[in-house]
Amino acid sequence: MTLRMDQSRPAPAPGPHRLALEGIVKRFAGAVLANDHIDLALRPGEIHALLGENGAGKSTLVKIIYGVLHADEGRVLWEGQPVTISSPARARALGIGMVFQHFSLFESLTVTENVQLALDGRQGENLAQAIDEVAGRYGLALDPKQRICDLSVGERQRVEIVRCLLQNPRLLIMDEPTSVLTPSEVESLFVTLRRLAGEGVSILYISHKLDEIRALCHRATILRAGRVVGACDPATTSTRDLARLMIGEDPGALERRDPPVWPHAAGDEAPRLELERLSMDAESPFAPPLTDVSLKVRSGEIVGIAGVAGNGQGTLLAALSGEHRAPRPEAVRVDGVAVGHLGPAARRDLGLAVVPEERLGRGAVPELSLAENALLSSYRSGALVRRGLIDRTRAHGLARTIIERFGVRAGGSRAAAGSLSGGNLQKFIIGRELLQKPRLLIASQPTWGVDAGAAAAIHRALLELRNQGGALLIISQDLDELFAIADRIAVLCAGRLSATRPVHEVSLEQVGLMMGGLFDDVPTPAPEARS
Repeated sequence: MTLRMDQSRPAPAPGPHRLALEGIVKRFAGAVLANDHIDLALRPGEIHALLGENGAGKSTLVKIIYGVLHADEGRVLWEGQPVTISSPARARALGIGMVFQHFSLFESLTVTENVQLALDGRQGENLAQAIDEVAGRYGLALDPKQRICDLSVGERQRVEIVRCLLQNPRLLIMDEPTSVLTPSEVESLFVTLRRLAGEGVSILYISHKLDEIRALCHRATILRAGRVVGACDPATTSTRDLARLMIGEDPGALERRDPPVWPHAAGDEAPRLELERLSMDAESPFAPPLTDVSLKVRSGEIVGIAGVAGNGQGTLLAALSGEHRAPRPEAVRVDGVAVGHLGPAARRDLGLAVVPEERLGRGAVPELSLAENALLSSYRSGALVRRGLIDRTRAHGLARTIIERFGVRAGGSRAAAGSLSGGNLQKFIIGRELLQKPRLLIASQPTWGVDAGAAAAIHRALLELRNQGGALLIISQDLDELFAIADRIAVLCAGRLSATRPVHEVSLEQVGLMMGGLFDDVPTPAPEARS
């Protein structure tokens, strides 16, 4: 995605730092050193990027700043004075606000009611008016009377930001704020952040999207293995150099062969996956139902499904994996076999592998070891069970293979899944499914929260599976990801799926419009390009 570089780039205000961290150390059980004598300083009006691969210590550091965790060593200075940030309430009292990657909103309540909960009863009857004023001032269009369940993901993020702004923050921490936004929503967010910085608000910005960092931020601090390993001006540093600073080596370029010839040479070849007018009730009261979804995925290709979160992706994945049964068996076919009535195990027996969006709970059981989690979906294909008995030696061996091959940072095969960072757990789940060499892989958000080096490794593994004849369906909100690896792309909006298009025939701007529901803005594909 091409973002507008901030050409003006007004310099942060001179004078004392708003926030300064000196020698911050944080240890966890098992002698894990998450933060190793970290120094960091932000000036008023500065947009400062915090970069690092998964497990580098970013989340631990911002939790210390926000009062969720407490440092074992070091000092925190706020506007030149040493402070103890004992809790998030204390952080907010100082003027520190945080917008988390995963929203903390009650969907059945209105915008005003959600904001009221965060303000501890302040603002009273004038709260709706205050929301209108702040939203209007910063270009964050909101209706205070709307329920959260009726808002788009971009609008929900506006609620989170407005809720912070009503507390008059002088430092705003943003954790992966664009992971669920359309391209136009990203640009709107950047306009807001630049305006806040122009008014003297300091912004600490965490993102794995390096092009965003270059377009938005004044400075960047890079963490690796809990230590500060560098700092730079992102605007004058290439994306590749930023990635190299983060992971300590060049992530390498994707090598992909030409897209498969359409239609395939064997025109009568059955699709690996076929959806025929699939309609499903929504999996939750706040999601749309699926309506007449039709799609074909053949061997040797990657089909990407784009869309803003909450448009039926969860329901679609549940219907494909077998977690929810389709109304008609023939609505879902795998290698020509009607499977709409079959459960997950029967579909896996046909060569299906699944990477769910939710890592903990669906992708892995947090309390179980990595070896036990490897067993959950690999016990058939990996010969991990013999005559009804688990071969624990093989299970641990498989877990160690995944850890080594996919660069998972973990305390060995006996480590609990819940002890891993989100990105490292994602790498483990992806590795577990890919090592089964499935004929059909369905993956939702395969690189969500994963650093640049790990994302490149995952993309290479997905392309390798495709080149070996596998069929892949990738559901992702990251358009850069889909344009990098997909052969064809479609958009899911309000439970309806657009026609697929070869990636080279559609632009990011067109896909962005389709994500907003404007399917007709993209020319109708020729019959041979349809799924």
